[in-house]
Amino acid sequence: MPILYEKQGHIGILTLSRPKNRNAWAPDFYDAIDEYFNEMEADDDIRCAILTGDEAGGAFCAGANLKDPNTHAHPSTADFIKGLPRLKKSPFTTLTSFAKPIVGAVNGYAIGIGCIITFCCDLIVASDRAEWRLPQVALGIIPAYGGSARLARWVGKGQAMRMAMGFPLKAEEAYRIGLAQWMVPHDQLMAQTMEVAEHIVGMPPLAARLVKESMTRSLDIPNITDAAMADAYRFMALEFTEDRAEAHDAWREKRTPTFKGE
Repeated sequence: MPILYEKQGHIGILTLSRPKNRNAWAPDFYDAIDEYFNEMEADDDIRCAILTGDEAGGAFCAGANLKDPNTHAHPSTADFIKGLPRLKKSPFTTLTSFAKPIVGAVNGYAIGIGCIITFCCDLIVASDRAEWRLPQVALGIIPAYGGSARLARWVGKGQAMRMAMGFPLKAEEAYRIGLAQWMVPHDQLMAQTMEVAEHIVGMPPLAARLVKESMTRSLDIPNITDAAMADAYRFMALEFTEDRAEAHDAWREKRTPTFKGE
């Protein structure tokens, strides 16, 4: 299996693992990511996911395997059309639609498709060795799966266009422009990532899910009035949860709350 999965408390940790090829992307990632994220979706005990690359690979993900002559090539238009249903169920759709927060721990090079998958996370912690690259245009193609648009949502059109044109983005600049929310020395990456995840799992899980849904869905709503109205329904739904009552009672009683996701 090209992905390692570990559960620590309320946190699910997925590691892209093809260390001999710098965790390069291959079709078997599709099914593995779908399988594990569906498993975490169904597990109410999981409140946050972490996505990272195998440290033994020296990268987060080095992108597609260009040594394979079939990479970025379809035998025919018919073959491409027949494969469209699979594209609609891509790992990028799986991650974006995952209801719980995802923290990306970028431990090195994130290139091409391995770069785009980081844009599907909700928060990013970067090692000082991290570097993002989108080399697709130089290869006569474009960043697929909405890669450029996903990036523009993080950092704006200008910065996204700069990357789409092949300019690399190092960790310090990724942090400066807001792609990464934390940047730490390489040996502190997972400790910082776990700290972020533990903070998330310590919050009311239903509220954490709905604030992610609000952020994700509102970006597709063309005006703030409709986005605000949708949030009114989310707010009302949370008012009837046990965790809302527990959070308010704990604040008044000056004690640590205990949340059940109910």
